[in-house]
Amino acid sequence: MKLDATALEAHPLPPIRNDDDKDSKGSILVIAGSRQVPGAAVLSATAAMRAGAGKLRIATVESASLQLGLHLPEAMVVGLPEDNDGGFADAAVEALAQQLEETDAIVAGPGVRPNAACGAIAEALLKTCSSLALDVAFLKALNPPTAAREIAPVLLPDSDELASMLDCEEQEIERDPVGCGLRAAEAYRSIVLVKGPPSHVVCPDGKVWTHGGGAPGLGVSGSGDVLAGIVGGLLARGAEPLNALLWAVWLHQEAGAALSKKVGPLGFLARQIADEIPALLPR
Repeated sequence: MKLDATALEAHPLPPIRNDDDKDSKGSILVIAGSRQVPGAAVLSATAAMRAGAGKLRIATVESASLQLGLHLPEAMVVGLPEDNDGGFADAAVEALAQQLEETDAIVAGPGVRPNAACGAIAEALLKTCSSLALDVAFLKALNPPTAAREIAPVLLPDSDELASMLDCEEQEIERDPVGCGLRAAEAYRSIVLVKGPPSHVVCPDGKVWTHGGGAPGLGVSGSGDVLAGIVGGLLARGAEPLNALLWAVWLHQEAGAALSKKVGPLGFLARQIADEIPALLPR
């Protein structure tokens, strides 16, 4: 199926109400960043708020927490134990536990350094009742679950990460992106985005939506972090996982198209993408 206006009409977002407050818009926890890439947390968290989330918390490594708090005054920032390489330490799993309670949506992975702690954190995230989107380091740490979550996770792999999830060569993903996406969606009981162009949204029941892209400027560092944040913001507002991902892919591409007209087909920055989102949201 084509991911277009007709598909989006069939998968609506929660309506915007005049009496919405920050609680009714939903809370989001962004688990992101490392000593080397603290800005990934900024990109994802900003995009989540631009997509309409009401309350923001960020969990990141201790060395990045102060600067993120200053850069994002809208956020409550929690610094977690950090290992010598600048990623999350094993002790971060226990420290994160209390942050996982009472949040509507979680986005985890942007800028996170892959290490041994990622597997335990991913396992803890899957045990929560929150809507969940996983990216980057946590994708490679995932194991196929034995049972489905009540709310299906959204997985956002690139071809390398998807190959790791399926234990295959990256060339196989490139030859058959939809087939590989279907295998991952079924094995991980998740809604999977196989990134493109074209991009494919794949469900465990075999349904597939394809978006052709068309904004080459989106192929830039940090663009995927913004996409993850958009997904999370829509999940926080109460969107069903499939609806959130379909809309996020479309919003991300439309934001790129808008910037292509304003700035040029190439040369705009990932940090500019999120600012286009509010005007594109359905009224």
